[in-house]
Amino acid sequence: MNGILVHLMRHGAPREPGLMLGHRDDPPTPTGVARCMLRAEHLAFAQVLSSDLARAKVPARQIAHARGATHRADRRWRELDFGDWDGLSPHDLDPSLQAAFWDDPDLCAPPRGERWSQLCLRVNEALCGISRDTLVVTHGGAMRAALAVLFGFDHRQIWAFEFAYCAVLSLRLWPDGEGRISAAQIVALDGGRL
Repeated sequence: MNGILVHLMRHGAPREPGLMLGHRDDPPTPTGVARCMLRAEHLAFAQVLSSDLARAKVPARQIAHARGATHRADRRWRELDFGDWDGLSPHDLDPSLQAAFWDDPDLCAPPRGERWSQLCLRVNEALCGISRDTLVVTHGGAMRAALAVLFGFDHRQIWAFEFAYCAVLSLRLWPDGEGRISAAQIVALDGGRL
């Protein structure tokens, strides 16, 4: 069996880059949407999924429309919820709280925010529900969570992965037939760094 090809694309640039954007629903720039469309031109997929946040959903709908594919928004593909930090500049945060978060995002989640393990759980559930070649337009945190659950990277290792806006991480997944993924392979990374 050849497995399922899943392309994870980070959304295009939001209107206010550089902020801690989690669940805040900032729209993408027109240039960000156009770059996502361009990145998708040579990808093979049967359906398009996305986060339900505008910066991912808007380009996903346009890509699906251009390719004659179906599109469905799924909250499980959202970015980590930064709680009270959502929409703030990292420079406006207490440096010690921010350092504690980056050191252990599960134990030191943002105030009223989401734990890293919660993000990993929902992304894993979303991955296990994919049954055909798919493009997922999502967020950098969700892409890192996918790598963590598929390949066992811990929270310290995962911060080394960089995904520029519109980066595409292509994976091949082998479902086990019981709602889990038995094996995974990184096929390609375009616009990022492992």
